[in-house]
Parts: sequence; structure tokens; C-alpha cells
Amino acid sequence: MPRLPQVNNRFSWINYIHKNTTELNIGRLRLLIRNCFSKLYESQFNKINTMFRHFLFASALLFMLVISACGIKYPKNIEEKPPVSHEIWDGLLKKHVTSIGFVDYQGMIRDSARLNEYLHILSSAHPNKKLWSKDEQMAYWINVYNAFTVKLIVDNYPVASIKDIKKGIPFVNTVWDIKFINIQGQQYDLNNIEHGILRKFWKDARIHAAVNCASYSCPRLRDEAFVAKRLDEQLDDSMRKFVNDPVRNKITAEKAALSSIFNWFKGDFKRDAGSVRKFVNQYSTIKIGEKTEITYLDYDWSLNDAKE
Repeated sequence: MPRLPQVNNRFSWINYIHKNTTELNIGRLRLLIRNCFSKLYESQFNKINTMFRHFLFASALLFMLVISACGIKYPKNIEEKPPVSHEIWDGLLKKHVTSIGFVDYQGMIRDSARLNEYLHILSSAHPNKKLWSKDEQMAYWINVYNAFTVKLIVDNYPVASIKDIKKGIPFVNTVWDIKFINIQGQQYDLNNIEHGILRKFWKDARIHAAVNCASYSCPRLRDEAFVAKRLDEQLDDSMRKFVNDPVRNKITAEKAALSSIFNWFKGDFKRDAGSVRKFVNQYSTIKIGEKTEITYLDYDWSLNDAKE
């Protein structure tokens, strides 16, 4: 029997499958998903009849087979348009995001016409490799993720947590799996953008400090749009602020209690720096020693709302 990883959250097992796609067969996928479900949903599944459990298992298995077989690719048969301006989004962020990254969603609602205008601009032009630089593409997708996440909250406000908008099985039918993003006829959900495009094509762990999931424990939403000409500087600054944020990462000389993001995506950080410890030390003002214990904080999914 193949040895399976310890899987404790919605990110770990999708990362494992994404990393080992070419090595997985149906039997291994079945064992992996069974392991994931037993850990993630043991208490819930005990209350569900056997037939429904089998249905959920079969649905998830089919889904995982599909995503392991085909990743997100840029469409080929659409009109190639030039890069778009992020000026409207920049103005909205400067107006409605606080200095510590919380969002005035009531203000965003009042400015919903401008928000919708920007989303229309995003939807009108799909990135392409002919007319867009790599930095223009990356900045675009980060802004798409953040702007459409704000749109989700605006459309469902008030809400205690983004997860309350649509509860379900991770990577199958949660809020991150709603295909509500239409870009030149191409349908995307937030998972497609984060995992199928940004993480897949750029392989830059700083992405995790740039995309914002509208939650308290998320890295701060910047009060400016990401733009190609300053992208590297912005990504570095976002990660530096995230690592040194005492609410989201508690680092001392004796102990480092890091955001769960460093645990969920440890493969990304290890790829970029050799280990989570080395990656964090690139940005932290307090260095984590080799003997310093590293633990991970519980993630607070409550809304990052700057209430009046």
C-alpha cells in the first residue's frame, strides 16, 4: 500500500496532488481522498448515511482526476487585447483600505458603481503572451483575485466570514469554487486563479502575501493596486509586512509562531528558499535560529472588516 501524507486542511492535499500528478494512479487518489475526508470531516460524516458518503467520495474522486489531468491554460481563440489600467482599483483601495489592511466594505458598497466599472475592465481583456509582459500578467491576476474577492463580500454583506457565503467540500463546492469570474468568455473561480494560474505559472511564494482572502488572518490587502513597473518591489514589501506583522506572525528569539499559510504552502517556501525558516529569515527583522521552535497559529476566518 502506498504511503500517504498527513493531510489536515484544504490546502495540503491539493498541493500534494498538484505536485505528484504524474505519479498518481486511481488507487492512490482513492486512498489520498479517503485519508483527507477521514481527517477533515470525521465528525460530520458520522452523521451522514453511508449512501451519501459514497456519493461525496465518488464526486470528489472524479473532481480530483479531472484537475490532475488538465491544468488551467490561457485560451488561444480569443481576441488579443493590450494590458488594462488598474487606476480605478488603485483609487478604491486608497479610499477604502486602512493602513493595517482592513477594508471599509460599506464604503465599497457606496462605490459599487466604480468597483463594477473596474471589474468590467478586467473582464474585457484576458492576458496574453503576445502583448502582455510577464509582470503585467502577474499584476493583473493578483488584482483580479483581490477585486473579485471584494465583489463577493460586497454582494453578500453583511457576512461574518467569507466562508459563510458558500459552505461545502474544499476544492469542490466552497466559496472559492464559484465560477463567477468571466474574462472574455472564460470562466474562472478564485481557486483557478490562485492555484491554477498564479502559483502554477509564476512559482513565487510571495504571491501568498499578495492575494487577500478577506479574512482577519490573511496578509494585509495593500492600499494600492499591483502594477507591472513596481511589481517586484510591491511583492517584497507585502511579504515583509506580513512576516513582521505581530498579529499574523509572532516571532521572538525563543519561539516562532507563524501563520498557518507557512504550513499550508510550505512546499512553495521550501522551493524558493530551502525551508520555511530560511524564507522567513529573508524578511523578518528578528531572525529564527536553527534551534528555535516553529509552531503555527490557528487561522481566523472572520471578515477583515473596518467597520465604522
